[in-house]
Amino acid sequence: MKIISYILLAVALAGCSVSKDTPLPQPELPNAYRNAFATDTTSIATIEWDTFFTDPQLRELIARTLSGNYDLQTAIKNIEASRQLLRQSKWGQVPQLNANITASTTIPSKNSLNGLSINNFLGTSHIEDYNAGLTLSWEADIWGKISSRKKEALANYLETEEATKLVTANLVATAAQGYYNLLMLDAQLEVAIKNRNLSKNTVDMVTRQFNAGQVTHLAVEQAEGQRLLAAQIVPQLEKEIIIQENALSILTGTTPGEIERTGSLATEALHNELPTGLPATLLSHRPDVKAQEYELNAANARVGIAKAYMYPALNITAGGGLNSFKSDNWFNMPTSLFGLVSGSIAQPLLQGRKLKAQYEVAKTDREKAVIAFRRQVLIAVGEVSDALAEIEKLKEEVAFAEERVDNLQQAVSNSDKLFASGLASYLEVITAQSNVLQGELDLASIKRNQLAAEVKLYKALGGGWK
Repeated sequence: MKIISYILLAVALAGCSVSKDTPLPQPELPNAYRNAFATDTTSIATIEWDTFFTDPQLRELIARTLSGNYDLQTAIKNIEASRQLLRQSKWGQVPQLNANITASTTIPSKNSLNGLSINNFLGTSHIEDYNAGLTLSWEADIWGKISSRKKEALANYLETEEATKLVTANLVATAAQGYYNLLMLDAQLEVAIKNRNLSKNTVDMVTRQFNAGQVTHLAVEQAEGQRLLAAQIVPQLEKEIIIQENALSILTGTTPGEIERTGSLATEALHNELPTGLPATLLSHRPDVKAQEYELNAANARVGIAKAYMYPALNITAGGGLNSFKSDNWFNMPTSLFGLVSGSIAQPLLQGRKLKAQYEVAKTDREKAVIAFRRQVLIAVGEVSDALAEIEKLKEEVAFAEERVDNLQQAVSNSDKLFASGLASYLEVITAQSNVLQGELDLASIKRNQLAAEVKLYKALGGGWK
């Protein structure tokens, strides 16, 4: 009776957890981002990517990326696998039922006690045994082991979903930045071709003056060198365009080929406003931060599982079916019926400190998960602040770069006129052309950086995956 009472008490305690969860840490966040445009709750992270990006060809490129990218397809398969594990975990408290049918023949030694006894009492030299039955087994969730497994499976599933969202956000940002790179390369190629033609005109002009005896052959050689320098940039940029197109094609899951685009770097519009919201919203918008939160939940559950293994386990088994030592009356009812019910409590004692070590390791892993969560939040705030600084300072860079290009273009025009009238040397013409080439290339790069900085901010705030 005492044993039965103990078992009943254990069943009454079923579901009690032996491990207390560590609450989600609340990191100290600033009231606003450094260099933030606004401090209200509005954030571009809530804008879907097909609204945030206005270029129709860029939207089409992103759509093809999200439908054909192999990394995203793999992430979706990971969700499917995690969903199956979650479904399986929900059956943890359901009794296990097994069916078995066995037929066996035992032939003992005739010189053994069993052999002599069988021969004397049954008049046979062998024993036949036929069995068909069902076995039902159930483990009472006394210490919350099974419920902790369900929590772990749920956290792992949710973490996998966030990982897929992160892949999506990264793909959106990568496709947009690759597209803007193409527009920059197109603009730089146009600049290089224009300057190559301009340098050729300079060579022709210097050559005529050489033929007239106004300059030396050195002037022709240096003018030709400037032309070749400008011409060399053209195939370099054409190569970079092909490589970027191939990379974007692979990103979309298609064979490398040309990426359609009719717009230009000059026609790509920047956003007038880029509200960031409050730093606290990163906890819900950023997939990587949410994933770390779910990893902490899973680590909490693993601590509970590890500790539950250190406590007694209650198992109840029931079985029944048909049994006979003759095949011709195997299914005679009810004489062949049998049944059994048993209960057991197993308490681990000496395990070489294995269970204790597993529990301590699980607690350490949980502490590491807390650290990882805090670190990811800090990284997220830093990425937003970096993107805001880029956007702000690139505005100033563009203004200076545009003014510099205007001055250099005017210098090229003036140097040509002065050289034609003999008031400037060929070196001044070549220097002016070299400077304007580099200035226009730099301006295209800075404008690309402006567009890329907006993409970085959008991604850093947690946008792009919806």
